[in-house]
Amino acid sequence: MVDSTNTTTTKKPVSRKKSTTKKKTTAKKKRAPRKKVSVAHSEAAAASRQALTERLKADLNASREALKLARKAAGEELKLAKKVARDEIKVLKDQLKDALKREKQLMKTSEKKIRKMIIAGENWEKKQLVNIKKAADKALKKVKKK
Repeated sequence: MVDSTNTTTTKKPVSRKKSTTKKKTTAKKKRAPRKKVSVAHSEAAAASRQALTERLKADLNASREALKLARKAAGEELKLAKKVARDEIKVLKDQLKDALKREKQLMKTSEKKIRKMIIAGENWEKKQLVNIKKAADKALKKVKKK
């Protein structure tokens, strides 16, 4: 028989199943405390902001004034241009009136000349008729004499 007490059997070490490791709950990180800005820096920033806004307001007002002056100047220039145009129209109307008068006078003188020419032509025609009659009478007398 075999002595069971002396026998050494190698046993495998028992390995237990490890349970899934739980994540550790991380504590919320605390925010780093805000660094306190010195009062002098914040006052300087506020002062520079205020200076900038004042300067921008002044620039805006200056721009508005410049626009008002430009608008006013443009209005005055427009009035002057209209006045010049009206004066120019008057001058052109006077020139047109004078040209029409000259044309009427030229028409009258040309009509007078035409009348004179017609009268002269009629007189010449009458003289020619008289001369033709005289020539015809002479020719008839010569024919009768022969």
